[in-house]
Amino acid sequence: MRNLIVGAIFGIVCGAVLGATFIGPQLVQQIPGFKSQTTTFNSYSKPGFASAKNQLMKPAPVPPPAQAGAIGPDIEWRMASAYGLRLPQLGELAKRVEKKIQQVSGGHFKIRFHGPGSLVAPDQMFDAVQSGTIDAAFTTPTDWAKKVPALALFSAVPFGPTPREYMTWFYFAGGQDAYLDIYQKQGIHSVICGMGAPEASGWFKRKIETTEDLKGLRMRISGLAAKVMTKLGVETRDLSDGDVFVAFEAGTLDAAEFSQPATDLELGLNNMAEHYYFPGWHQPATLFELMINLDSWQTLTSEKKSQINSICGDNVRHSLAQSEALQFAALKELVKQGVSIQSWPTPVLDNLQKAWAEVVAEEIKKDRDFSRVWTSIEKFRLEFAIWRELSQP
Repeated sequence: MRNLIVGAIFGIVCGAVLGATFIGPQLVQQIPGFKSQTTTFNSYSKPGFASAKNQLMKPAPVPPPAQAGAIGPDIEWRMASAYGLRLPQLGELAKRVEKKIQQVSGGHFKIRFHGPGSLVAPDQMFDAVQSGTIDAAFTTPTDWAKKVPALALFSAVPFGPTPREYMTWFYFAGGQDAYLDIYQKQGIHSVICGMGAPEASGWFKRKIETTEDLKGLRMRISGLAAKVMTKLGVETRDLSDGDVFVAFEAGTLDAAEFSQPATDLELGLNNMAEHYYFPGWHQPATLFELMINLDSWQTLTSEKKSQINSICGDNVRHSLAQSEALQFAALKELVKQGVSIQSWPTPVLDNLQKAWAEVVAEEIKKDRDFSRVWTSIEKFRLEFAIWRELSQP
């Protein structure tokens, strides 16, 4: 009996081997359209697979790591900032670029923050980026209006668009195309990298009740707003935040415009003047930018360009929401410290707007790019006004 069982088992095994080795291949060859393959346990040749024997003896192969060339070489840039870290929001926005670019690039792209004056003087940043002395700078376009007058319109427009309008014009109504064209002629690529809510109109030692009260005032104010104030008899000065205090203490300054309540409070401007005026007719919205040397930009991979664009877009969202959120608490503190919050009398605002119209008429005659950008803004706002009126309650 035992010999019978052993013999049966031996017969089954031998039959399986004979069937797989000789009979199976012959049957397969008779199936129409089927190309036979020699398929033994030790030589499994199905494309894309290692042999079964090797799979049992070796661990699964590990794919090679991604090559550096797929994302380009690691890059480290130096970025000068026009704003120090002590300034609420303004300094943070540039520092945020440094932090976020390292995060999204996995450390392959670094843009190092350098405060005002540590690389180049703030008023030399345009030339330094243009020449490639530094790779990038965080600033606002109006800082370069003396070199390129049209850039002032990409920073803040007196009596101009709100943040909502400004972004719509810039991204969807030709603003960005003109902006890039103007900058690239200067050997610079620039990306809008922040947006501020409306600013305050300024600090005054005495109350302003009529346009006549403005005449003869010595005021810290810059850009297009300074040209408007000059029309109304104000002696304007473009001073840094540190120089403002010196001028006030020396008695050579009667008024100063700088930023929003949170920033002005941090700077202590409420200790220099008592009357704080609103609305900020000169800056209903403010754009900030990351200027980049054009050659440096063009050598970036598309991935790194996308990283910069994405981070700056996020900076716009972050800064606009933050600049609105910070102001109420700052205003409460200013009032607590004895500041007198004032609104411009309507006749004074009307005269400021008339003076602005005069400034525009002069500027468009002097500079072709200023004229084309202003025409674009004005045309857009006329059309957008219909939607604005219909969409607001």
